[in-house]
Amino acid sequence: MPLLTAEWNPPSYFENSAMPYINDVVGAAIFDLNGLPKEYFTTSDNESMGWLQTIFQALGLRSLLMSSLQLETFHHAVIEGSDYYAVIVKQRTVYTALLLKQTEAVSLDLIQWAQTFDAEVLRTNPRFQAA
Repeated sequence: MPLLTAEWNPPSYFENSAMPYINDVVGAAIFDLNGLPKEYFTTSDNESMGWLQTIFQALGLRSLLMSSLQLETFHHAVIEGSDYYAVIVKQRTVYTALLLKQTEAVSLDLIQWAQTFDAEVLRTNPRFQAA
């Protein structure tokens, strides 16, 4: 019979092999497809919410450019700062913006990971607090 313990064992998606960039994420925001904010998440690494204004403006600019240039799709955008960068990706029903530590250049792997990112990870990971 298995021994029960009071220890918390994080699900496998908290491990780097399944979520290779999760330890670099210091903030996140979920926007609806109209570009309106739905949820925000912070970590103790960066509790500032100032970066969200830039994301909100980028989503507004995206809307303007898509309508005036008649672009059909928007897949992602990257906004670089001095210590962090934000990756904004369009998912099926939301836009997800992730604020990441600037540890390496933005790669195609990172963009693909962000496009399949499940915000449920933020709700269940003890590093993140809903703001």
